[in-house]
Amino acid sequence: MRQSDERRRWLHPFQPGRLISGLAMGGVALAYGGDAAGWWDAAWFAAIPIVVLGLFLASVAGIIAYAVRRRRGARGTAPADDRTPVDTAAGG
Repeated sequence: MRQSDERRRWLHPFQPGRLISGLAMGGVALAYGGDAAGWWDAAWFAAIPIVVLGLFLASVAGIIAYAVRRRRGARGTAPADDRTPVDTAAGG
């Protein structure tokens, strides 16, 4: 087994929805952190549109990633971390 295959086996699958929601929450933390440090003034309601938009974009990214994974599985090509054939249930 190559080293890249060995390393890939231990990594978790990429989840773009969690990345986007994490960036949105990090943006809220940055906005209120800058307000607390006195660099700028953030309104108390500034978190609401950032969180709502971030969660909406995260759900869209999650749905798209799920559809891509399902389509990849339907084609018979397994995901990168699982190289087993898809149709092993057929008797043979």
